[in-house]
Parts: sequence; structure tokens; C-alpha cells
Amino acid sequence: MDITFENKVAVITGGSRGIGAASVKLLAEAGCNVVFSYVRAASAAQKVMKACCDAPGTVLAMHADVAQMADARKLIESAIRRFGRIDILVANAGIWNATPERIEKMPERHWDRMVAVNLKGVYTVIRCAVPYMIRQKRGRIIAVSSTAGQRGEAFHTHYGAAKGGVISLVKGLATELAPHNILVNAVAPGWVDTDMAKPVLANPAETRKAMSAIPLGRFARPEEVAMPILFLASEMSTYMTGEVININGGSVLCG
Repeated sequence: MDITFENKVAVITGGSRGIGAASVKLLAEAGCNVVFSYVRAASAAQKVMKACCDAPGTVLAMHADVAQMADARKLIESAIRRFGRIDILVANAGIWNATPERIEKMPERHWDRMVAVNLKGVYTVIRCAVPYMIRQKRGRIIAVSSTAGQRGEAFHTHYGAAKGGVISLVKGLATELAPHNILVNAVAPGWVDTDMAKPVLANPAETRKAMSAIPLGRFARPEEVAMPILFLASEMSTYMTGEVININGGSVLCG
């Protein structure tokens, strides 16, 4: 069984930090050529590229806000121009509100931005990548959802709604794209030790509260989410589509 990624091409959104950066590194180490996007973290993006300089796969960073269709198209077309194909799309870019927001006080602009990045940003890159995958008669799409998309999350309801939308999008596209040999799956992480979780990790009381709901008693490392993403991108998952892999230390046990 071929489980290498030599000559494969991946696009990863939000690849400068956290789960995205870990996914970039693992895929590049496995031989995949990777184009990843970032919005504000230019220095972090450069560090990711430097960390991958000895990997067999080529890694390129590109500034793109995938909440904007034009940027998503530019990202995908840049990968096509550079490598001639796209085999794997990891729709990872996302934001989260560190400060709890009550629904009756939530500004419309906060709702709009959350949905634009976390849901529309998945749609835009898929919309732009799928025509190339159809032409190739194969492709892998992996979207990053969240436990919040499965059970909701009080005071982060716009985040949960967007991530729940990602799961529904994945399930619909799995059926739609199956005739083209395009597999569409999702991962749903719980708490992960990333920059996004720093406000919680910096507060001992909040950390204890979060840890108390995790049977394994700790936050995940980014690599522990990237490895299942690698699995879904590989030849080890050729009969999986429309699935959600839960990576949450046992905090949400979904059937």
C-alpha cells in the first residue's frame, strides 16, 4: 500500500500556526508539496517554511484571507500554477472569540466575521479547488470543525453555529462529489494547545474548568490533530467519506 505523498500537492488554509502549521510540517515530511495561507502571522509563516526546508516536499506560504472569494481563488490558482494539480485540500483557517459573548449583546459584525472565516472560508476554497479535482478524477478534502459544532457552545454560539455548518457541508459534499472520486471528511478537535487557546491556558481557573471535562485530563497537541488529517489525506482512508473524526480526549462521545 502506497502511504507516501511523493508528487502530491496539498493546500492548507491557516497554515502558519497551530493545527495548520502541524499539518503543513507532517505532509511536507511525508513528501507532499504544500501551499499554505496566512492572514496576519507573516513571521510565523516564515518560521513554518524554515522548519520545512529539509523536508522532501516543497512548502510555500501565501497571504490570503479565505473569507474573500478572490483570495481563495488566488490561493488555489497559485498552487495550480506552481505544481500543476491539487490532490489534498485542508480547510483549517478559523477564529474563535476568547471573550464570551451573550447573544443579546453580540454585535452583528462579530457574527458576520465568525461565519465568514469559519464557514464561508471553507466554502470558498472548496468551490475553487473542486473543478481541478473533478478534472483529475480524484481529490481529498478535509475540513476542520470542532466539538462546538457538535454540541454547541454557550457564549460562543456564532462559533458553534459556523463549525456545525462545516459538518453539514462536509456531509452534503461527500455525496455530491463521490462520483468524481473526491472524498470529503472532517476532523472535530476539542481543546488544543494553540495560540487560540492561550487566553484559557493563561487563566488557571479556566484551565481547570476545561480540563475537568476531558477524560484524558489534558489539551491535545496540534500534532495529535494533524495526524488524523494525514490519515484522511492518505491511501489508508480510501473508503471513508462524509465522516467526522472526533479528537477531543473523550470530552464529546459522538456516535
